[in-house]
Amino acid sequence: MSGMEGEGLFDGLDAVEVDGGLWSPGVDYLAGWREARVAADRLNRVLLAAGFQLSELRASASTTGDGCGVVRLAGWPTVVERLARCLELAARNPGGGAA
Repeated sequence: MSGMEGEGLFDGLDAVEVDGGLWSPGVDYLAGWREARVAADRLNRVLLAAGFQLSELRASASTTGDGCGVVRLAGWPTVVERLARCLELAARNPGGGAA
């Protein structure tokens, strides 16, 4: 996804890593990471469309120790607070045009 590389705060967030740093033989970590990457890319596109900057708030892909994909959301606290306000408004208006 464009606009995500070399963003300083988020350098390396999309690296294929296993939580805890231990790799187990025979576990397909890449399959879980790929699935998480698709979901993270989708969320990042939505964040961009909502006016957020990926240098301030971004979803990233990772895996658990057993190879399950994980999407993490990282950002500056003030920007995360802004996202929380947006989600609170959306929760109060569930029929407000969301797909």
